Amino acid sequence: MENQFSRTELLIGKDGVNKLQSSRVAVFGIGGVGGYVVEALVRSGLGEIDIIDNDKVALSNLNRQIIATHDAIGQFKVDAMGKRIKDINPNCKVNKYKTFFTPETSSEFDFSKYNYVVDAIDTVSGKIELVMKCNETNTPIISSMGAGNKLHPEMFEISDIYKTSVCPLAKVMRQELKKRGIKKLKVVYSEEPPIKPNFEEKSTSGKQVPGSISFVPSAVGLIIAGEVIRHLLHICHLFANER
Repeated sequence: MENQFSRTELLIGKDGVNKLQSSRVAVFGIGGVGGYVVEALVRSGLGEIDIIDNDKVALSNLNRQIIATHDAIGQFKVDAMGKRIKDINPNCKVNKYKTFFTPETSSEFDFSKYNYVVDAIDTVSGKIELVMKCNETNTPIISSMGAGNKLHPEMFEISDIYKTSVCPLAKVMRQELKKRGIKKLKVVYSEEPPIKPNFEEKSTSGKQVPGSISFVPSAVGLIIAGEVIRHLLHICHLFANER
């Protein structure tokens, strides 16, 4: 019988495939970055995934988000992604949360159940809360720094938050995590200086909307997915003390 993961098994072995099928990962935010994280994890054979996002697919998402099509506009992102996951791997268990993750909603989640957590949300308060919750349960987490206003995906790299520079979001995260006594956080970031948008476009909160393009958030998402999978398989960890 044909096996959809046969090519993956050639690379990581049957034990590796079985390990992924028995693992559970939570992806907070399934937009430009998070959507590609989910895509890669599911195509790699992850057995269970939690997807957390309260947004609906909008026309402005079509330039960069893997679930965004004209047919999907107006659908909740978790619904569109949930259907896509089942089309790719019917055996993957999908837990959907139409929730905007904040310190106020964090009690809805049991972080001890996750083998890994991916932070692909935009708000600093939410990102900090994710890190704190994972720290409490000793759950591995990787956090996406700024992917907007960038044009060079090849400049993104995996690092510790305290070794980052240039990225404005990473700077804020360093400051806030230091205040809270967090000594490390695995992140994906870039030292490419942010490009100033050509015109002003405000979000509903009144903040300037960052510019984006198809090949940057997707690259960040795939980098993150690769790191998660290698961690689950105990392959090539970036930090020696995580072995």
